[in-house]
Amino acid sequence: MKYLFRLYLSKGVFFMSKRARTSKIEKWIKEGRGCGVGSEYKPWLNIQDVSSKGRSTRLRGIKTNRQHEFLSDLERNYFYLTEYSDFFVDIREQFPLLPLEETIVIADELGLKHPTDSKTHEPIVMTTDFLLTVDKGEGLVELARTIKMKDELLKERVIEKFEIERVYWERRQIDWGIVTELEIPKEMARNISVKRHFIPSKIPNIFSNSYRYMIERS
Repeated sequence: MKYLFRLYLSKGVFFMSKRARTSKIEKWIKEGRGCGVGSEYKPWLNIQDVSSKGRSTRLRGIKTNRQHEFLSDLERNYFYLTEYSDFFVDIREQFPLLPLEETIVIADELGLKHPTDSKTHEPIVMTTDFLLTVDKGEGLVELARTIKMKDELLKERVIEKFEIERVYWERRQIDWGIVTELEIPKEMARNISVKRHFIPSKIPNIFSNSYRYMIERS
């Protein structure tokens, strides 16, 4: 009986959330945001769509041959590290956790409040900072990575949102993890930033095997 009640409640949330979808979300889905791979991928969020506490950046990807959208310096620096590693074959930033109904149900099951628009108070589409395609020599695998300053991890609401995100990826059997500034060597990112302006292709052998291990498990 408890299981049936929970299933009924989840279905109720599912149908309600369908009605709660905003015209903006439908518009972005029709635009193909969050779809595609490589040069065809379109991020769910562009820098003009959100207010960011850090410095938002647009960069032309050498590996993907498209424009990337980063909402903080930390995201940009992590991108530098992944772009210049041969082990990462595709980089998709601001990846949407769709369908929206699924994260609403997950939040309900966990007893957590789903993120909402601060103005309309309607549920918003959650995103993961990076969905990475990695070549480990035995086929391609995907890694989902969220980028956050370590001090932010002390905030209860931040952890609640991450729990929804973690369960979403767990149900897809995709490795999800949090990366902080402690796992992103600032000096290395700065060096890559300088070099990418002079070398219009990948910098070979920039990562040692030890750093490859660190960035894959981070």
